[in-house]
Amino acid sequence: MTSRTVPLDGTLHDYLMAIGLTEHPVMRELREFTAGHRMAKMQIAPEQGQFMGWLVHLLGVRRYLEIGVFTGYSMLAAMLAMPADGDAVACDVSEEFTSIARDYWQRAGVAGRIRLELQPALLTLQQLLAEGQAGQFDLVFIDADKPSYQDYFEACLQLVRPGGVIAIDNIFLSGRVVSPRPQDPPGVHLMHAFNARLQQDARIRHCVLPIGDGLTLCTRLR
Repeated sequence: MTSRTVPLDGTLHDYLMAIGLTEHPVMRELREFTAGHRMAKMQIAPEQGQFMGWLVHLLGVRRYLEIGVFTGYSMLAAMLAMPADGDAVACDVSEEFTSIARDYWQRAGVAGRIRLELQPALLTLQQLLAEGQAGQFDLVFIDADKPSYQDYFEACLQLVRPGGVIAIDNIFLSGRVVSPRPQDPPGVHLMHAFNARLQQDARIRHCVLPIGDGLTLCTRLR
């Protein structure tokens, strides 16, 4: 099948940034700071941050859950698009990375509305369920260790409200998911299987967007 998606070369990407990005000054500062980080490739693209903010506004999100924070750009995009009474839970295991995030959240005035949990995300998700928070989140963003995606998804499907959205990042893995090789890391094979299962999952309606490294959006149906 011939692709009808226009390839995004450098010139066209610059044009996209010129017409499609309205970035809060603190978000820009964080993005530029993270560009020099040794793990900079873990940060979502600015156009994806723009999309996340738009999605938060569209859904009227007041409760947001994020799995995989890194230096906090995606969380900042969501929080700045949320009303003042909105709040979030952030899951990560790195004090090093999230210390950067907390600094920029503070600068943007949203840190007080973010509950940061520094422990394996599955423990936090189980705690949220134990606290009676099933069906309480409007939007979930999964962007963490790929082998755990299926477990994250199953827990998040309980935590998100009917009609709410689970956004799943890096579903392309730079194209390696198309035809995994025996020598590829286990995460590639697991992501390949995970993507296939989502297509057949009757509990959701899903859409895959060719943004960044691939983004799947899932709406919980019931």
